[in-house]
Amino acid sequence: MSTASVSLRPGAVLADLLPASRVRDIALVVGGAALTGLAAQIAVPVPGSPVPVTGQTFAALLVGTAFGARRGFLSLALYALVGMAGVPWFAGGTSGAGGASFGYVLGMLLAATVVGALARRGGDRSVLRTAGLMVLGSAVIYAVGVPYLMAATGMSLGVAVAKGLVPFLIGDALKAALAMGALPAAWKLVGRRV
Repeated sequence: MSTASVSLRPGAVLADLLPASRVRDIALVVGGAALTGLAAQIAVPVPGSPVPVTGQTFAALLVGTAFGARRGFLSLALYALVGMAGVPWFAGGTSGAGGASFGYVLGMLLAATVVGALARRGGDRSVLRTAGLMVLGSAVIYAVGVPYLMAATGMSLGVAVAKGLVPFLIGDALKAALAMGALPAAWKLVGRRV
């Protein structure tokens, strides 16, 4: 199958532009987990919050969107399992499932799956659709992360939202803007080559 036929086929994600093989899929899954682990090391503490601002959420959403639901899920599952096993590649070099921010890791796993499924439907091919995809992905992360933060720390819903969601909205908007530029631009570039 040629690259041209893959890039134009409905339901394709950016990773499908690479020649299909098990080796490709394994490399993408491992690479997606590693990218997320590296991005998690970009961590800025938020005063008063046990959750730092990281590059991790951007990487998770990018992996899901570019790889599709199955490979996105597998990448983030590998990331979560290896971190739970003790590799210090969660935010700020932590590991394990006991931290207050582990719910966000679980949310990223679900979000990568959701945005990957929507990317297969063309959700990453225009600026506005990509914006919606990133907002939805972020909402999924918070829908899991904030309740986990409440359970892990005993915070009330209001406090958990104030410490585990509100301080991150500006950063999420910046990450969404990056994705809104990068993903549709990648598809335009591919379109010019076929």
